[in-house]
Amino acid sequence: MAPFTVAIDGPAAAGKGTISRAVAAHFGLAHLDTGLLYRAVGARMLLGEDPIAAAQSLVAGDLENPDLRTADVAQAASKVAVIPEVRAALLDFQRAFARRSGGAVLDGRDIGTVICPQAEVKLFVTASAEVRAQRRLAELAERGFETDFETVLADVKTRDDRDMNRADAPLKPAEDAETIDTSELDVDAAIAAAISIVGDRKAD
Repeated sequence: MAPFTVAIDGPAAAGKGTISRAVAAHFGLAHLDTGLLYRAVGARMLLGEDPIAAAQSLVAGDLENPDLRTADVAQAASKVAVIPEVRAALLDFQRAFARRSGGAVLDGRDIGTVICPQAEVKLFVTASAEVRAQRRLAELAERGFETDFETVLADVKTRDDRDMNRADAPLKPAEDAETIDTSELDVDAAIAAAISIVGDRKAD
């Protein structure tokens, strides 16, 4: 089967991970949450490792670290993601995954613009900072982390600013990406919108 790449980008807690997993499952495609790569590097940096060395020696087992979803690791991921040498070390892995036989869905922040500019489908999933902060707060509470809305909102805005204004591969929609704003969509509606777009492209 010819490669078929779906690139899904967007800011933190917009819903791109949930949508990506659902799209991959619906169409029988492989899925890669590329943010986990940066989280894994960030987690190793928090343990005292040099982030460039960590990126160059990353192994699959690093992606199974149960602490990768914590707020501290999220901020560390955003910090290491601005380092060009880290991005370069992870680039080949992502591109090879994207063009694997049978097709793949990748979600991240620069998939449609840098990693897979030739992807057959590009989506940009977004939502207001306030909505995303509320979602992240609920997610953290569910995992037993105590914090408050204002703290989470500040973290979301800080990460947005860092991701959107970094010199190397800033977060932005690809020119030919379809935007899905999930601010007022429930999970099922957001997934349905994405599946509809991908289905139309696969049928072409």
